Amino acid sequence: MVGSKGEQTVQKKIIVFFGMTASGKSTLAGAYAEANTIPYYNTDRMRKTLAGLSPIDKRPDAVGQGIYSAEFTQRTYAAMLAQAATDMEQGQPVILLDGSYSNQEERAAVVEMAGQYDAVPLFIYCTCSADEVRRRLEKRAADEMAVSDGRWEIYQHQQDTFTDPAIGTTGSLIRLDTEQKLIALLKTVKQLLK
Repeated sequence: MVGSKGEQTVQKKIIVFFGMTASGKSTLAGAYAEANTIPYYNTDRMRKTLAGLSPIDKRPDAVGQGIYSAEFTQRTYAAMLAQAATDMEQGQPVILLDGSYSNQEERAAVVEMAGQYDAVPLFIYCTCSADEVRRRLEKRAADEMAVSDGRWEIYQHQQDTFTDPAIGTTGSLIRLDTEQKLIALLKTVKQLLK
């Protein structure tokens, strides 16, 4: 973009990596944020911070219960947006958000907040096959340092409740199959976000 005096200005962006559990969104989002030195906020970490827990504390609460209740989930997404707003006010041109963003309201809230800061909302919908989800969840269950509490029953629940990604994602929507090597995915995302 070009400013009023002809100088180059940076287009502000809020990039959202979203999708169902074990879709590869957090692995890809974290790597992209680190490679590009972008402020990065993850719902699993934010949720546990709000609950006074360590990121690797295990909370196998039932679907919709405990820190995964609808009320606590709303609180988590609101805290993510509040942190993104603070960063924008402090001059950060690009913010990266990472979470399921499984319904229209959660996505629309990002679009609304982006508009308040004249930022472009970009949604990257991460997907993979059910077989790959199962493989990743089995690997995660054996990892003591894993942050996410995602499990197969949560994935099955999301299959029934996840709102079509085109709804509530006014702005750019990119669908990305994450069953490639991470380095290839990072190159793809870099090209798509140019």
